[in-house]
Amino acid sequence: MRAVICLEPGRLALVEREPPASVPPGWARVAVSHVGICGTDYHIFEGKHPFLEYPRIMGHEISGTVVEPGESGLTTGMTVVVNPYISCGTCIACRKGKPNCCTAIRVLGVHTDGAFCEEIVVPGENLYPAEGLSPEAAAMVEFLAIGAHAVRRSLAPEGSRALVIGAGPIGLGTAIFSRIAGHAVTMMDTSAERLAMADTRFGFRDGLLAGASAAADVARMTDGEGFDVVFDATGHAGSMEGAFAHVAHGGTLVLVSVVKDEIRFSDPEFHKREMMLVGSRNALRVDFDHVMASMRAGRVPVEALVTHRTTLEEAPQDLARWATQKSGLIKAIVHVAA
Repeated sequence: MRAVICLEPGRLALVEREPPASVPPGWARVAVSHVGICGTDYHIFEGKHPFLEYPRIMGHEISGTVVEPGESGLTTGMTVVVNPYISCGTCIACRKGKPNCCTAIRVLGVHTDGAFCEEIVVPGENLYPAEGLSPEAAAMVEFLAIGAHAVRRSLAPEGSRALVIGAGPIGLGTAIFSRIAGHAVTMMDTSAERLAMADTRFGFRDGLLAGASAAADVARMTDGEGFDVVFDATGHAGSMEGAFAHVAHGGTLVLVSVVKDEIRFSDPEFHKREMMLVGSRNALRVDFDHVMASMRAGRVPVEALVTHRTTLEEAPQDLARWATQKSGLIKAIVHVAA
């Protein structure tokens, strides 16, 4: 089978590989249809991912067709969304129904080979039927589920004023599902271009440019009260630390992204607000289902999300170019199926 491999930082190659040899009990063989290119994939290409061994087949935003169901209970020919978080099933998190933060989690395309290839073998429980979705749309369910999970974790009720910091794909997904939850959404980013795209493509007209005036702008927009819920999706320690100041008394801060740095904050400012500080990692089946239902209902602007497309053959040069040329880029999709 054809596969795109990141041999080492900065070096991608299209190669021929043997397809997975066998299907373990409870697993299924899937012909990959489409794969979204994630920020994680760019980080792997750039050598910035802290938990990765090369060479690696990337790709974890996956749609496909079941070609060998094994004992999974699935049907041959079924179009599926792949949940790329393979959990152990026995650790404390898994026993609590939180496989998204399994202590021994293996993420396709990161800890083990992913889907920039023609076939993969996946646990049947990680495959979700995608009736009513195009294969391209199905490849976007996983990254949107990240935002849906963060919104659900916030516990913010309908009518809440929400601030989403970071207008990249994860931030936009979070903003979309915050709006679906009935929140009044404002976006903040360091890029005027990204804020303009959030407005023209997705209708988020309240945009704040991050910078020296951000605190004053937040105060002006909220009558000095701050936002009921703030989501930080920047992957930037300074932004995450600054987000505390934008939260209203009694409000919630959700850290959607993760950094290797330590995060510091003023305990008096945190304590006097009686804030909730929430970590949000990956997503659960309920989040995938919510995303798919919202897509089927027409509540997710799917076409507006896809700005770039490529094929498996062209992916090595296109991914390398898009890693540095981000203007106008929201979500790139690799069409794998012949």
